Amino acid sequence: MRKWAIALLLLAVSSLAASPRPVTTGYSGHELTRALIDKMVVEHGFDRTQLERQFAQVEYKQSIIDAMERPAEKVKEWGEYRKIFITERRISEGVDFWRSHAAVLARAEQQYGVNPALIVAIIGVETHYGRITGSYRVIDALSTLAFDYPKRSEFFTRELEQFLILTREQQRDPLTLTGSYAGAMGYGQFMPSSYRQYAVDFDGDGIVDIWENPDDAIGSVANYMLRHGWQPGQSVAVRARTSGAYNAALVNKLLVPELTLAELRVQGFAPVMQGLPADTRAIPLKLVGDYGVEFWLGLPNFYAITRYNHSYRYAMAVTQLSEAIADRLGDGEG
Repeated sequence: MRKWAIALLLLAVSSLAASPRPVTTGYSGHELTRALIDKMVVEHGFDRTQLERQFAQVEYKQSIIDAMERPAEKVKEWGEYRKIFITERRISEGVDFWRSHAAVLARAEQQYGVNPALIVAIIGVETHYGRITGSYRVIDALSTLAFDYPKRSEFFTRELEQFLILTREQQRDPLTLTGSYAGAMGYGQFMPSSYRQYAVDFDGDGIVDIWENPDDAIGSVANYMLRHGWQPGQSVAVRARTSGAYNAALVNKLLVPELTLAELRVQGFAPVMQGLPADTRAIPLKLVGDYGVEFWLGLPNFYAITRYNHSYRYAMAVTQLSEAIADRLGDGEG
């Protein structure tokens, strides 16, 4: 029965891939919606009538399609990108957030081994410490992308499925929850599948809530990072120097770190920092900052951050924001 449902969904996606947006007052009559409803009823025991009523109230959002069609990063160079996230306000508010949740962050570090500064920086980059979590209804965002954005339909259909299961598990109304234009939610902007897999009840109240509960959000980000390879107590990225014949084909490739520092040295890359073991694996990075070209080596913890967002600029912004917040807190300022 599961194979039948999946086949029906894929057939519907392929048949509508080039079709124009259907004019409807809701999504209950959309062919892809009907296929998903069938799947939810057969595989997950949902009530068909209730789903049809809910999808009748779901709205197509052209602004979401427009946002998806824009380049993921308008800012091309690291120096410009850095200025968006490494700001005085984000640093000072990060210090405030850390101080307000110091005990929870300390417990997260003890349990998951993730540096509190990194947890704070991720939440700071994602949502300005929970202040800006997105204003789209999640079900509108996921439905628009699942049913009217063919190039990513399969992914967002899975996320919509996970969202419906999540809201049932949490006894929440799927028509009221809000998030980003891509359907990411809460302090840490988890997609529904990540929410169900990695979010935790960190305050022990029996509810996993990263929408409004900063304790759960902190524990969930820490759990996510540990589950994606975070190595407690290890560095994230270090400055590098290059020889004139460095292998330019290796830079800025978001692959699992496979080359050791010893092997990278042969390719023309060497860490400025002394004392790193020769068998440490790393990714060579070339960034254009305010003062010209910068070379870095992204270590395994840097790669772990890219599992949160697959941009090396994002990972570097989180890294440097975390360092700035920790430095400010250590200085007793803020």
